[in-house]
Parts: sequence; structure tokens; C-alpha cells
Amino acid sequence: MGTFKIKGGNKLKGELIPQGAKNEALQVVCAVLLTPEKVTLHNLPYIRDVNFLIDLLEELGVKVEREGNGTVHFQSDNINLDYLQSEQFRDRAASLRGSIMIMGPLLTRFKKAYMPKPGGDKIGARPLDTHFLGFSKLGATYTYDHQTSFYTLKADNLEGKYILLDEPSVTGTANIVMTAVMAKGKTTIYNAACEPYLQQLCSMLNSMGAKISGVGSNLLTIEGVTEMGGCVHTLLPDFIEVGSFIGLAAMTQSEITIKNCRVDMLGRIPETFMRLGIDVQVKGDDIYIPSQEHYKIQKMIDGSIPTIYDAPWPGFTPDLLSIVLVTAIQAKGTVLIHQKMFDSRLFFIDRLKDMGAQIILCDPHRATVIGINREYNLRGVTMSSPDIRAGVALLIAALSADGESTINNIEQIDRGYQFIDDRLNAIGAEITRL
Repeated sequence: MGTFKIKGGNKLKGELIPQGAKNEALQVVCAVLLTPEKVTLHNLPYIRDVNFLIDLLEELGVKVEREGNGTVHFQSDNINLDYLQSEQFRDRAASLRGSIMIMGPLLTRFKKAYMPKPGGDKIGARPLDTHFLGFSKLGATYTYDHQTSFYTLKADNLEGKYILLDEPSVTGTANIVMTAVMAKGKTTIYNAACEPYLQQLCSMLNSMGAKISGVGSNLLTIEGVTEMGGCVHTLLPDFIEVGSFIGLAAMTQSEITIKNCRVDMLGRIPETFMRLGIDVQVKGDDIYIPSQEHYKIQKMIDGSIPTIYDAPWPGFTPDLLSIVLVTAIQAKGTVLIHQKMFDSRLFFIDRLKDMGAQIILCDPHRATVIGINREYNLRGVTMSSPDIRAGVALLIAALSADGESTINNIEQIDRGYQFIDDRLNAIGAEITRL
């Protein structure tokens, strides 16, 4: 188990470039299975989850050529479907939730797919019903072995259908779209997720020969094609990193410029941090955060305490609520953080309370943060990262605290953030990896 030792209290200054988007990467890497032709992906992040998925595809028979600087070439012209029933595949795929998205491409191209129950962050209930209801609508049958926790999917004929999703699941929508692109006839998906990363997947699939319309809306129409070709695709910057760096700058009173943010695709992220009183300055495609001694939470029009909550796109992403919560610790004022989508994501606040934060956990979904307005600094403690986003929230808290902090289980952070210690040390942080 890896550990970060952090000396807090340093003001950072400099430029940070966001990595390629993790959540997009997991989708588009799975999409390479749709074609035997070469697919080139640019701006892939070098992080544990993405590297693990690429390794899994290599073992499945995908040829992988890493060019460097985030460029990777894939060719899926010799897939070994027998590998899907091996113990090695079961162990590997079960440890990565993103692996669930290989099922759609395999099903539509090879008419069968296998998958163990996937892993991922322990942040609450994350059912897979949306995926399998979509597969079933398109004509697939599935079985689930409760003893081995293994799913089997088969489909002799996939036919387009009208599908009304029970929830706008991003990975569920991605899986169903990738299945429908080569299903016979027209598929209509209503209540589809429309996050920028899903839009990117649809654009990539269209460049491979798919016929998807309605991209960017919650109503997708897909005309099935008989085959898919190769393509070249460039990933968006990681918006979760952009938000994390905004929160980092505010908490540590740092002057940071975040470069090449694709501001046009950030949605409510800048506005949400502005509600905490943070001076977020958009300069072209960059975001500049000046050093601020104080920032004040904006009250509601009637003077009441504001609520910041997550919602499907174009609402605020749940992946940044942990960052917003930790950033509010040093604000002036009070805010209610409402985590609607997951029921175990707020439990990391006990570590923040140990550091001196004023937070009340109302229930598994809601926490009230009473900002201390720099009346005192947080204090360094020893803690452990429970998941990717909470891990970075704890890292931000540690960088703002007096003294030394220790964060264990940093493999969780490495799953989603590329060389985060080296990049922050380059602008003045003191993080030692043990």
C-alpha cells in the first residue's frame, strides 16, 4: 500500500494542464473492440484504471502500441473469446468497474459476452440493471450465476427498438449505444445520459461509421450499420481535474492557471465554485485562480443557506462534490452538500473533522459545512483514501493544513489522477511518495 507524506501550508504558483478525461477514456477504449481496423486515441491519461483496462484488452487479443504522450494505437482483429471464461479474466475484470463496457461491443460484434460482477469505488449502490434491460430490449438474453457472480450475454439477432431508460446512467447509455450501432434497424434511446464524455463517444462512433443523431440530448436515434471502421480520436481534458485544481487553489491561497480546459464543455463547474466565493476567471480556454485570503459562500436570495447537489448532466457532477465540500471548509458562511446519487460518498468527512473542519453529517446523503473563514488552519493527521475523489479531497485538505499529514492507500488516487504528486510538487507542493 502506497503512502503520501504531505507538508502543508505552502502557497502554490504556476500552471497545471489537465490530463485526458478518465471517464471518457474508459468508454472509448472499450469501443475499439467494435472494429478489426486500427483505432488511434490521443490524450489518454496514464492512470491505473485506464492502464488496467488496456492490459485487459491486450490479454483478450487486442494489439496495443503505446506511442507516448497519451497516444495509443489499438487493433482488435484477433480476439480470443475463450479468454472471457478464464479465471484470469474473472479476476482482472472484477476489479475494475469500467470493464463492464466491453460487453456492448463484444455482444454486437461477436453475439456473445461474459463479465464478472465489476468492482470500482465503494460509494454506495451501483446497480447494473440499466445495462441489461437495454441489452434485453435489443434482443439479447442473459444469465447471472450467483455462485460465481458471472454474467453471460448472448444474441443471435440484435434488432433496434425504442428504449426508455430507467435512469440516465452514463455507462449504461454507453454500453447500449455501442450495442445498438450494429443492431438491425433503428434504435431510439430516451432518457439517455448526455454528458460531454458520452457526446465524445458518440462522435467517435460516428467517425467509425455509426449513424447516431441527437448527440448532446437525452434522445438518441441510432440507425444500425453492418460494420464499423477505424478512426483517430482525441479525448477531452478531465473536467474533474479542472474542478479539483480550482478547489486546491482556493484552499491553499494559491495562484494557479489551469490550461486548455475546454471551457465550453465545463457546464456548471465554474459557476458552482463561484457560489463558494472563489474568483474563477476564464481567459480564453484557460482558467485563472488568483490567490484569495478569503472567499464567501453566496446565500440564497432570501438569505437562507444554499444547497449544492449533484444531478445528471447538465447538472453538477457527483465526482466533484467531495472537492466542493472540502473547499467550503475555509469559506465564510455555511453550505449544505447534498450527494443524491450515491449513499456512501460522504463518510470520508470524519477525517476532515479530525483535522479541525466544522462539518455535520446529517445523513448518508447530506452534510452541512460551517466555513471557518481561516480563523485557524486545519491540522495534519494520518488518514486513508477511501475512493478516488475523496482521496484527492483529503490531499487538498492536507496541502492546506499546518504540519505534516499522511495519506495511506494512495492507489485509489492513482486510479484517477496522473502523476499528481509530481505535477503539484512542480508548482510548490511538498508531497513525498513512499
